[in-house]
Amino acid sequence: MSKGKILIVEDNVDNLALVRFLLERAGYSVLTALNGREALQVAQQELPDLILMDMALPEMDGWSATRELKAIPETQHIPVVALTAYTLPGDRRKAQDAGCDGFIAKPMNVSGFHKEIESFLSGKSKT
Repeated sequence: MSKGKILIVEDNVDNLALVRFLLERAGYSVLTALNGREALQVAQQELPDLILMDMALPEMDGWSATRELKAIPETQHIPVVALTAYTLPGDRRKAQDAGCDGFIAKPMNVSGFHKEIESFLSGKSKT
């Protein structure tokens, strides 16, 4: 039985494979999108429990995709967590301003990743 449905929005296939592996190993059902436009379509069709959003994406970046997701009544409740290599001091604020509910910096802490995901799904984390 799945612990929840998570959409990974990531254009780097290696990063996507790693995050997918970690989530599936932890018991989550995983959906994927390679760009912001595809993320909007998948999110509206599948209504995942959580979205992990890369910010640097082709076609539509993660900031724009997050703003659009938060403007759609059917998807605005879904937590969106920035999963990004943009880690300068203002980047976390920029992600929050776009509507992200959390922030995970790349490279990520693989050993603690599943605990971060659980805290976002339970609504206990706003990092």
